[in-house]
Amino acid sequence: MEPFNIRVGFGKNEVTLTILPTEEGYYKVIYYGGILGAIQYLKDTDSWEQVPPEDVIAGDLPLYRPDLEEERTEIELTEQMIEEIGEEITLLKKSKE
Repeated sequence: MEPFNIRVGFGKNEVTLTILPTEEGYYKVIYYGGILGAIQYLKDTDSWEQVPPEDVIAGDLPLYRPDLEEERTEIELTEQMIEEIGEEITLLKKSKE
């Protein structure tokens, strides 16, 4: 699966995130060129969960660092956002089948 962009709601705003599938089976969530975190689908719990940060292989990308001087929405991976991102990934995978 190739990287793709999704739009998700965060508070009163919508933000665009890049989703980068990995060979390890999880999806990196990229925001403003940095890794915000990673999520994976767990079959045994039938849910999307955040991958522990220490288990995420950064590769060529830096970790996301908030920049209070920039005019952008500062976000974090919440349970609600993880579910919303997971639903988008699931829909995209189904549309490719």
